[in-house]
Amino acid sequence: MKFNYLLIFTLFSSITFSAQNLDRDQIYLADPTIFEEGGTYYLYGTKADPNIKGQGFLVYSSQDLKTWKGPVGASEGFALKKGDSFGDKGFWAPQIFKYNAKYYMAYTANEQIAIASGESPLGPFTNNGNALESSVKQIDPFIFFDKDKVYLYHVRLQDGNRIFVAEINKSLTGIKPETLKECIHAEVKWENTESAGWPVTEGPTVFKNDGLYYLLYSANDFRNPDYAVGYATSENPLGPWHKACENPIISQKNTGYPGIGHGDLFYDGNDEINYVLHAHYSENKVYPRRTANIKLRLDNKNIVSILSKFNWLGK
Repeated sequence: MKFNYLLIFTLFSSITFSAQNLDRDQIYLADPTIFEEGGTYYLYGTKADPNIKGQGFLVYSSQDLKTWKGPVGASEGFALKKGDSFGDKGFWAPQIFKYNAKYYMAYTANEQIAIASGESPLGPFTNNGNALESSVKQIDPFIFFDKDKVYLYHVRLQDGNRIFVAEINKSLTGIKPETLKECIHAEVKWENTESAGWPVTEGPTVFKNDGLYYLLYSANDFRNPDYAVGYATSENPLGPWHKACENPIISQKNTGYPGIGHGDLFYDGNDEINYVLHAHYSENKVYPRRTANIKLRLDNKNIVSILSKFNWLGK
């Protein structure tokens, strides 16, 4: 299922890594997402900093996307903390959104998807302790609102990490099974550079522009330096999806940073498209993954990364 050499490398790096080596100004979050409200940006993600104890989702805040404060979550820096909601391990890949005047967090724990709610972007986000019902393991949720329907894009762990979509009911408590469809899976060389038996596509983010739907995703095992970002388009939120010929649009080759990907899209105060993501700690170490932001733009319906607008996020 995983790359053997990467497993050995990861075990070695986790043993030899020293927390004292961290740049304390750098933010270490994997699978990051940014939620904006009233000119304040809130940054969440999979906790990567070994100096911060506890499990759940940390949150940082910024007024300018340059200087970040935190962690500032309501529960000892966490917006969602273990014990307040579903899950006791594997807190990954949150998404935050506002719906019916309430804040929600869709997230992964115990390789299942759950949705929690709160009264503030800082949390605490809580739920009744249940995950969404599923016959398989599923991760990386992304809730997308389109017209009068709500969709759950997510990754199902079946014959690889495959991206699926389904309508979710308006109470956000379960999908409509008859609408469940596969969007994409790894098929081309850049998506599986090691020809792994368990190919990976994950981290879906969806947006709509001029009637066209865009699905950004990451491919390869996250420990692989070739982890990278591509996109697909469709005229319908349920597909079919067509992968872009220019993929990958963000990778080690065009940024110089290994293991770069799995992020989320947001718009800044200038209405410019941003994509927040993570990268490996260094060329030789995967952990802890560092958080960065890159500008994107649309050029004749194609997504283009603006490499000159790449910034590490820090305090």
